[in-house]
Amino acid sequence: MSLTKIESDIVEIENSAENVFNYLSDFKNFETLMPPQVTNWTATADECSFMLKGMATIGMKIIEKTPFTKITISSNGKVPFTFQLFVLTTEKGPANSLGQLVFEADLNPMMKMMVVKPLGNFFNMLAHKMKNIK
Repeated sequence: MSLTKIESDIVEIENSAENVFNYLSDFKNFETLMPPQVTNWTATADECSFMLKGMATIGMKIIEKTPFTKITISSNGKVPFTFQLFVLTTEKGPANSLGQLVFEADLNPMMKMMVVKPLGNFFNMLAHKMKNIK
């Protein structure tokens, strides 16, 4: 097993890091960011689960929040591997910030081959949808 790291594009968001952080600190808001290939979305403020087309059900929970800069999310027992997902925000100005998603997981070579591309595309889609946070 080796650590697999997938980084989304860094996107510019026309909103403060505080507003983006507060919005993304509640999984119920994530539904607006989800692409069409996500189904069976259920969420509370701190936990969510969904199906990603072609993959198993994915469960996640927020385990740590560092105000306005980082939200740490971990797998929640409903995935074939454990992972952490970091939602990073950086203040650029009073109404301008940067956002990025960084995914880390211990994956065997076979699993890595299967998931790196679809997850990379998924995280880039989410990152670009962060631009719409108002």
